[in-house]
Amino acid sequence: MDFTDLDSNATKCVNLRLCSVSGCMTEILEIRADRPSFHVVFVPGNPGVITFYKEFVESLFKSLGGMASVSAVGASGHTEKNWEHGKLYSLQEQIDHKIEFIKVQNIEAPLVLVGHSIGSYIALEMLRRLPEKAMYCIGLYPFLALNLQSKKQAVIVKVIMSRVLSTMVTLFVASLSLLPRQVLRLISELSNGKSWSNTAHEACCSHLPQYHTIRNVLYMARTEFIKLSETPDWEFMRENQEKISFLYGIDDHWGPLQMFEEVESNSLFLKSCISGL
Repeated sequence: MDFTDLDSNATKCVNLRLCSVSGCMTEILEIRADRPSFHVVFVPGNPGVITFYKEFVESLFKSLGGMASVSAVGASGHTEKNWEHGKLYSLQEQIDHKIEFIKVQNIEAPLVLVGHSIGSYIALEMLRRLPEKAMYCIGLYPFLALNLQSKKQAVIVKVIMSRVLSTMVTLFVASLSLLPRQVLRLISELSNGKSWSNTAHEACCSHLPQYHTIRNVLYMARTEFIKLSETPDWEFMRENQEKISFLYGIDDHWGPLQMFEEVESNSLFLKSCISGL
């Protein structure tokens, strides 16, 4: 399925397709270059809905001058074809899923890994496991460790660690799918802001109010919080500092400024910057 380009100057259309990865149907959003010098593999944050990133993929392809292919890989388990199985996917399984995608696609060009939020952690693990294939890793607003000062994360922990609360939240969010699309759109705009694109709001309305999607969101979040309660692997980042860059935001509780400062102090010359200053 081809999306209609928002920019008439775009030379390539974004293509949305389904790909079988480890027996799981996965959404792939991509633009293929004719003769790519490298291949950008983008890993989204939780919940892994890649249609949310349509404009980003378009902009990235154009900014690279059409010299690189771009593939955004959705989270495993987030398509209707997988819902009937009812399987929940952990953080580690999402990492394995992305590694398998690279193998299935048989990408020949060198890889540049780009991750958003928890996708940055996944991209780092891909860099660790594909040292000969991946030449660079970029984390956008990276979620690499728990933020003990965040009240939002404290609330999330209480929900995801409680089976009762997780079930209640899942049923409530899933019940929103019964509302008219116009009402869902209004809720999305009030919750997420009008700065979101039309595509982003539509992705939110069509994917999040689904029972199996929100179950996977909460389950993966639980495994994220357990894993990221550990100290980040600073040694690995120091050893690969020439291959890693991070972009932080001034008001992002997932990747707070104190984490930016910790990255700077522990990873020596690791390239990182702050957006919004």
